[in-house]
Amino acid sequence: MDEEMVRIYIMGKEYKVPGNLTILTALEYAGYQIIRGAGCREGFCGACATVYRMKDDYKLKADLACQTKVEDGMYLAQLPFVPAQKSIYDINKLKPEVGTFQELYPENFKCVSCNTCTKACPQDIEVMDYVQAIVRGDIKKAANISFDCIMCGLCALRCPAEIVQYNVGILARRLYGKYLAPRAKHTRKRIEELEKGMWEDEVNKLMKLSKKALKEKYKSRDKEA
Repeated sequence: MDEEMVRIYIMGKEYKVPGNLTILTALEYAGYQIIRGAGCREGFCGACATVYRMKDDYKLKADLACQTKVEDGMYLAQLPFVPAQKSIYDINKLKPEVGTFQELYPENFKCVSCNTCTKACPQDIEVMDYVQAIVRGDIKKAANISFDCIMCGLCALRCPAEIVQYNVGILARRLYGKYLAPRAKHTRKRIEELEKGMWEDEVNKLMKLSKKALKEKYKSRDKEA
């Protein structure tokens, strides 16, 4: 029925679509074949970044198309990806210190503390906080705050200092994981067991099983409560 439909504008062209659809499904309803800018489809992978503006509203908004429902009067455009500079490095040759970021991502130190990146984040991550943590040399804090980043790029899209926050965040997590995070004793123990060949017989038995037998073994495994 008419009252269940909403009017949206895709790349400037008007369409009527059901009001209970997400932007992603509304695009397909309107006849668009999405071959880029969609990954997990209704999950949370970060591939479907979108920008939109509501009728008579000056504010440009950004979100994920799979998580945002259409609204009447919405003007929108899809972003297949957010172009950004990415430094190439060998993590084994880096040091977990602020100088590494100054060399690889100097723009990070141009942050004006406007908090626009945080406002743009669909994960509600305190993006500016981890950018500022890196400025202070607190890599552990930056790694922890940015842990849930899905690399959608919306923070970088809105940043007036032109920082690529998500690339800076993943470098912080890599440095923390390799050099600063406490080593798990049980993991070290299991690695030593593997190096001694303790599990080779079990692995060889699994390798000889048929696909059907592997599935049955997986289904019958002991499960934690």
